[in-house]
Amino acid sequence: MDKLYMVIPAYNEEANIGTVVGEWYAVLEKLIAEGADPESRLVVINDGSKDGTYEIMEGLKAGRPGYLPLTKANSGHGATVLFGYKYAIEAEADYIFQTDSDGQTVPEEFYEFWKLREAYDMVIGNRTQRQDGGSRILVTKTLKTVIRMFFHVNTVDANTPFRLIRRETLQKYMHLIPEDFNLSNVLVAVIFEKKKASVKYLPITFRQRQGGKNSINIKSITKIGWKAIRDFVELNRQL
Repeated sequence: MDKLYMVIPAYNEEANIGTVVGEWYAVLEKLIAEGADPESRLVVINDGSKDGTYEIMEGLKAGRPGYLPLTKANSGHGATVLFGYKYAIEAEADYIFQTDSDGQTVPEEFYEFWKLREAYDMVIGNRTQRQDGGSRILVTKTLKTVIRMFFHVNTVDANTPFRLIRRETLQKYMHLIPEDFNLSNVLVAVIFEKKKASVKYLPITFRQRQGGKNSINIKSITKIGWKAIRDFVELNRQL
């Protein structure tokens, strides 16, 4: 039986977290009913939210034995994703799935990814049906160009928060990802391409944020982007 850990970071998501946990826990329950390891878990990590996100998370535990709400000091999305990956690795999950807590991804689209788990080191979403605005699409296209320029690899959609990863492969390369790196998922995609791991992109829907306010705006994206470019120079030498 394959053990799956589903990792979801959450920051100021009190408007969405109840629905997101409910939808993804239903997926976990179905997988276990169909033969996945009963020790599989849905791990939601509160990244030091300033609203009632964690209190709501805690209140969702009743009747969900496979749901693990965790909390920690705020460190940003990328560091929180890494925290989740490390947690799943330590738990010896066979596969790790990561998505976000804003409700933009569609849980029903996960099952096609699960079917392909044995064939690839990572199955990652390609956001072909995007409803999150032109500025976000431009950021994705720009990132693809920057990755090709600095790392000399082609990635279809490097930062998609919808990815199923073989734990053994991720564990092998975790030491290459800086602790505080803001774009950890981007770097995972780059590393897998550079190291010739087997990667499959599947088209997914990417909806508008389902509620609440996005904590990442164009100003913060620009700031993260400039820092990432400086980091990419050094990281490419290491890879």
